[in-house]
Amino acid sequence: MLKIIDRYIIKKFMGTFFYAISLLILIVIIFDVSENIDSFIKNEAPLKAILVDYYINFIPYFINLFIYLFTFISVIFFTSKLAGDTEIIAILSSGVSFWRLLYPYLLSSIILAILSFYLGNFLIPTTNQTRRVFKNTYMEDLVKDQSRNLHLQIEPNTFVFIESYNRILATGYKFSIEKFEGQNMVYKLMADKLMLDTVTGKWTLKDYFIRTLDDNGNQQLLKGEEMDTTLALQPTDLYKVKEVFEEMNLYQLNDYIATEKAKGSIAYKSFEIEKHKRLAGPVAIIILTIIGVALSSRKVRGGIGMHLGVGIALTFSYILLMQVSTVFSAFGNLSPAIASWIPNMIFLLIGLYLLQKAPK
Repeated sequence: MLKIIDRYIIKKFMGTFFYAISLLILIVIIFDVSENIDSFIKNEAPLKAILVDYYINFIPYFINLFIYLFTFISVIFFTSKLAGDTEIIAILSSGVSFWRLLYPYLLSSIILAILSFYLGNFLIPTTNQTRRVFKNTYMEDLVKDQSRNLHLQIEPNTFVFIESYNRILATGYKFSIEKFEGQNMVYKLMADKLMLDTVTGKWTLKDYFIRTLDDNGNQQLLKGEEMDTTLALQPTDLYKVKEVFEEMNLYQLNDYIATEKAKGSIAYKSFEIEKHKRLAGPVAIIILTIIGVALSSRKVRGGIGMHLGVGIALTFSYILLMQVSTVFSAFGNLSPAIASWIPNMIFLLIGLYLLQKAPK
């Protein structure tokens, strides 16, 4: 059961966190309005859409974006004040161990970690659907046509080439598909035009030419004016939606990653990075809470200012390390899982070291 001291620390923890992040949300919204007011006026965005579709749906996104930063700052802020007022010394002197003192902090951080997990993996993808529709309509075009001469792998050992694709007409030009067995090409289809039937989901090939080769090198040629076919090719493969993973919950991310891996494509990598960041973020809240308590529970000269300075430096070091590791994953050979969890592993070691040095 929770003791009086537990309820006191939890109240301080949660109160400081929600008060600080609420103030910052108001400040960020004011700056965001001033930055985007020209776009709102130019594109005649309705006031209701601005308030409800964009800014109301912006709040969960912003909370989750900075939740571990403000958790850390909140812990350091009120724990430094407890230490500065000699309350930590009094608690420890009364027979309460440091590990028992850590209990309400861990309980609070676990609650915030669960909140972050729910926001990042389920609520925010839902609210982002409305927010991104508003953003695409009144602020910036989130759909970008791919460059010309598209090369894609749609299945293992199966590659397609399209010289250009018109997203509005759902039509591609100078299309070809090649299938390989080992290093040998066994099938090639070429067509002047590729069109999508949005009702049936089938593709129509115009003026096509098919070449098939057997194991002995013999080939068969087939030519025609029009053919309907199904392909493991989606229109979204031919144009780019900026950060579309923002609209996917955890299950949808897993399905997309599995589909892309089955194709033999590497397009899943940014989605897998996003998935592991969503899983690592809540754990970071608990780790940073441990570091914050261990760091700020000692009464030192400089008080809150000293602790806040060190705490903010550590938090931004975590953010920087996360960005560096994900860049190595996105553009190198580092596994997305390892890249996302490296900062947590390093800061867990820092936390354990600081716990050993904390006053007991």
